[in-house]
Amino acid sequence: MEKVIDCLFIGHNEMDFTGYEKEVRKMGTHSGAYRDLSLNFVFYNNIPYSPLDMFNLFYLNQEQEKKQVEPVSLGETFSAAIAYLGTYLNRRGLSFDYVNSFQDEKQDLEEKLKKNDICTIAIITTLYVSVFPILEIMDFIKKHNRTAKIIVGGPFVSTQCRIMDNQSLQYLFSTIGADIYVNSSQGEAALVKVINAFKKSLPLDGISNIYYQSENGFLQTPVCLEDNNLSRNMVDWRLFSDRLGDFAAVRTSISCPFCCAFCGFPQHAGKYQVASIEAVEQELNHLAEIKAVKRINFIDDTFNVPKQRFKEILKIMSKNRYPFKWISHFRCQYADEECVELMKTSGCEGVFLGIESGSNQVLKKMNKAVTIEQYLKGIELLKKYDILTYGSFIIGFPGETENTIKETISFIKEGGLDFFRAQLWYCDTITPIWKKKEEYQIRGSNFEWTHNGMDAKQACDWIDHIFLSIDQPVWIPQYNFEFDGFFHLLERGFSIEEVRDFLISFNQGIRERIMNPCRREISLEAVMKIKNACCQTEDIMYTLNAYHEKRTFDRSHVDFDFDI
Repeated sequence: MEKVIDCLFIGHNEMDFTGYEKEVRKMGTHSGAYRDLSLNFVFYNNIPYSPLDMFNLFYLNQEQEKKQVEPVSLGETFSAAIAYLGTYLNRRGLSFDYVNSFQDEKQDLEEKLKKNDICTIAIITTLYVSVFPILEIMDFIKKHNRTAKIIVGGPFVSTQCRIMDNQSLQYLFSTIGADIYVNSSQGEAALVKVINAFKKSLPLDGISNIYYQSENGFLQTPVCLEDNNLSRNMVDWRLFSDRLGDFAAVRTSISCPFCCAFCGFPQHAGKYQVASIEAVEQELNHLAEIKAVKRINFIDDTFNVPKQRFKEILKIMSKNRYPFKWISHFRCQYADEECVELMKTSGCEGVFLGIESGSNQVLKKMNKAVTIEQYLKGIELLKKYDILTYGSFIIGFPGETENTIKETISFIKEGGLDFFRAQLWYCDTITPIWKKKEEYQIRGSNFEWTHNGMDAKQACDWIDHIFLSIDQPVWIPQYNFEFDGFFHLLERGFSIEEVRDFLISFNQGIRERIMNPCRREISLEAVMKIKNACCQTEDIMYTLNAYHEKRTFDRSHVDFDFDI
């Protein structure tokens, strides 16, 4: 059969949480990875539920008064990677198709695969830190299609190429089972060359930045830096207009201008560059013309840097009165009155603040180039204009002590944040701090480490203490919710206070398990609070009552009884 689709993109795989929890539990319930995950879920009817899983248990997909009530999913946000790569291929004369969310669109994906009219399949790995989601996608592809060539690239692959020796890398690539692996901080030029090579039956050895399969394992071609100009490759959203929903992710820069000691993003993403203001306006104009998108997540690592460029974009957004609201990452030490007022008038609802620590001593070791006093001033300005703030903190970074953690606790309690989350330091061997591993006596990696200040277990104990002892601001679970999830619920008609109530109720269930590990199951009281938080609108309550008459909920072919 003639191949009519040059490349099929498969978007993010938010794995079924039951399976994911099981895989992480294999590392041991006392491991750093599992303890970090444990503050993200509750057990109900002996099944682990992430926040949105629990929410959807009561926010049901039922037909009522000609209105379809759909489950809430972070997969509703249109992938920036698919939008960018699809546009890039289209401009070079190649055809493409896609599924935005693997879990939500399995049926559509199966139908596409069975047609056998696909030349190549590209798996997006932007958000993966483990191989499990990729393996699940690969199993699904090979079950329904044996003819298309499979390409895996993105941050996951480039990271493994940096940290693994050749033998380990060969084993990983063989285990995954793809035909091509793209090793580049960008990789879109290599992708185009690979697709054309497969279409025209050309050799692969002349294409830079790839590993390709041979009789002697996977052969590596020379590494050559790609330099794709972002302004000339902005997304043409008109290509996706028929399938755009309420949410879209938009990128206006590549990489990050900072060099925080705990972060490997600049190493992953390559040279920092920003799109021109004119290119950003054109992309936003396309989105506004389509009229489907209601909320945008600007996924730049730091949207408000450079500061003057940020203000100019905000002025354009305010002038054009776009119909969508937006959120972004934000460095609040660069906030001033003019900036924050423009953010509000241009539709900003909230910002993600990578605060990381409430200790000036630790911030200096992290090379954050900021002080606590600057943070407090920025948060105060954001609060003045009713922009929601979510602070992210890292516990256990080298140089951390009991006293610095207590400073962080004080900052969280008194700094004025609306929401927060503290997580275990992830010891990534490609981050700048690794160059000082002997100075800090760092041993181990990932979530299993020690240094001359503490070990991962002690840091986890402190994180549990923070979670249990702080009621305000409200803790936001990271897995399958994060800051994005908050606005997905707002889009469904829930108020800010109602979403707060849901999170508080869900966190109560987690607290019960942390305080009493022998009691695995969530309590009746917590379940009732979660139910009430999910069903505070008349329509949803009607749906829930109708659903109770059915008494069962199909989740991975398991029935649950709701008589509690």
